[in-house]
Amino acid sequence: MSYHFKLIFILLLTINLKAKVPSPIQSYQATEDQTIKLDAYVVSDSLDVARESIVPSLGATSYEIGKMQVDSESLGGNGSFNQILLRVPSVAEDSFGQVHLRGEHADLQYRINDVLLPEGISGFGQELDIPFIKTTSILTGSLPAQYGYRTAGVVDIHTESGSSHFKGTLSAFAGSHDTIRSSTTSSGSSGNLSGFITLSTQTNDLGIENPAPTAEAIHDRNNQVKLFTDIAYVIDSTSRVSFMLSDSTATFQIPNNPGQSQVYRLSTVPNFNSSLLNENQSEFNDYAIATYQKSIGDITFQVSAFIRYSLTHYTPDYVGDLIFNGVASEVHQDLISNGLEVDGKWEVSTNHTLRYGEFLSTNNANTKTNTALFSADLSGNQTSNSAFWIQDSHHRLGWLLGLYAQDEWKLPTNVTLNFGLRVDESREAVNEDQVSPRLNLVWQFNPETSFHLGYARYFTPPALELVDTPNLAKFVHTTNASTVVQNSAIYAERSHYLDFGFSKSLSSNISFDFDSYLKKANNLLDEGQFGQAVVFSAFNYQYGETFGAEISLNYTTKHLSAYLNAAEGRAYGKKITSGQFEFDQATLSYASNHQIALDHEQALTLSAGISYRFTNDMVYLDSLYGSGLRSGFANTGHQPAYYPVNAGYQHTFKLKAKKELTTRLDIVNLFDEIYTLRDGSGIGVFAPQYGARRGEFISVSLSY
Repeated sequence: MSYHFKLIFILLLTINLKAKVPSPIQSYQATEDQTIKLDAYVVSDSLDVARESIVPSLGATSYEIGKMQVDSESLGGNGSFNQILLRVPSVAEDSFGQVHLRGEHADLQYRINDVLLPEGISGFGQELDIPFIKTTSILTGSLPAQYGYRTAGVVDIHTESGSSHFKGTLSAFAGSHDTIRSSTTSSGSSGNLSGFITLSTQTNDLGIENPAPTAEAIHDRNNQVKLFTDIAYVIDSTSRVSFMLSDSTATFQIPNNPGQSQVYRLSTVPNFNSSLLNENQSEFNDYAIATYQKSIGDITFQVSAFIRYSLTHYTPDYVGDLIFNGVASEVHQDLISNGLEVDGKWEVSTNHTLRYGEFLSTNNANTKTNTALFSADLSGNQTSNSAFWIQDSHHRLGWLLGLYAQDEWKLPTNVTLNFGLRVDESREAVNEDQVSPRLNLVWQFNPETSFHLGYARYFTPPALELVDTPNLAKFVHTTNASTVVQNSAIYAERSHYLDFGFSKSLSSNISFDFDSYLKKANNLLDEGQFGQAVVFSAFNYQYGETFGAEISLNYTTKHLSAYLNAAEGRAYGKKITSGQFEFDQATLSYASNHQIALDHEQALTLSAGISYRFTNDMVYLDSLYGSGLRSGFANTGHQPAYYPVNAGYQHTFKLKAKKELTTRLDIVNLFDEIYTLRDGSGIGVFAPQYGARRGEFISVSLSY
């Protein structure tokens, strides 16, 4: 979908919604053969409550984030979605916009309005845009049986929806790194039909982390366009249909690291300046989800059908990459996913609820590469100054099927017990299945204190598009030959997970949460970037273990809000059992006899913030602390600690006709700290990445 088409689409929808807006209270008069109906917008709210009760957290650790908290954090609604996640305990920041929860590499599932979002190819672009988000819940720990596959955490997003009257926003954002962002949102309703739409465009000179410690990166321009719409039709007081559509398009320049030494010789180009490299990546992500929700007496269910298309295209600098790396590979990956999800509940009695559901998806993944390289001897030494090309491609078709049932009991002693059973079958990288029990217990000791204890058996298949199966024989006697030619099949991770924690209200203004966890896994999954193309490949450790503890402290009054999150954790793997060709023999041998700290392990993670709200003003200060991700041979070292501080001020002007104009100033990395996320060493790490230097940004937003 082109940029101009998106603009026309949103303008037409905005005009249409505005033209058809009824009075704020839309009611229906009763006739002889008709009962009185509620306002469609009120009915929609009650249907939201019914939908959320189908898939509750039921003992999992949950962190809630609303719009007010987002506004009180760095960049507010103009930041990336991952900035929200970084304010959750045990979330560590990584390069390329990645985050790691509780020592896991990715392994997050995203749900929008309680519907599982099918996976796309991971890249730099954040397709989830903050303006369409009403609330976000992050669930982790011992998850109930309805949550399968990606189980490190569930990012549960509830979107804005059509309001009972037309409203919208227009926003502009600009600042350091030549940043320009604009966005618009519109919502409204007409009769039983309501809708919400948002469109944003963004461009700046810091799309990917700078590989050098300079204030500005070289060759790092990016352009992003995102569209999201949610349309719902209320059939009656017990049912509705809805349709969600999302499109995101992004192009990224890969930043350059000046001063690199030439390693290989190219006959036609004797010298090359690494600051002039021209590597680029394009990303496209689209999905559509249609949902039907219905309540029949004590039974409520939701049925969703979805389709998703995802594409990543990396284009190298053939000359420069050959000279510095001995290989230059163009990579095209695309993934088509479609499927069906059903979730339901039956309230057997006041204290007894049964839940059930199924999930089916088919995935079609394609990878094509066109690689330029040199001839080499068995030791990898270049034997020719003339490059030649090798083409390779592979196609994978797979499907996932999951079924679950769970039984919730509310016992007289203020104890809630939930037992579930999940059955999963994977026909993707290899054919596998598993029966997974889940058990959660919540004890409300008193109105101020609750405890939870849970056990979960997890089954996590590798993402189909990350299973790398190149034809290794094609690259023998080239500068792209692997010193290890083994590439064993990759398997689903199977793990046992224990979680214990408690929540305590210390006063009407102060809340305290503690949680601890332990996971033991077979075929532990991990990912890495093993070449200059910024795409990831998955592999297994034969054994794995993660464990840790976290606390969250919140203080809230009418004007003042403050929070502190702290987490300590460890993540280990031992013996690499798949994708061995990506590694050298020294690393494989070391991993066979030692526990390897996973490259994304961060021993200590902190986040803290404070904000104060006046009548029309708000000021905030927040900071993130990380003790450093792993680095060095076999991840035996780690990066230095870092703690950038952010600050901001916001003022709202009250205008006529309930309009508001909000102005905002954000300063990111207030003290201009120079810190390293990656130094280019470690398992599956290709290049250095530095955190963003100080940036000043201003924004203006009109609400009407």
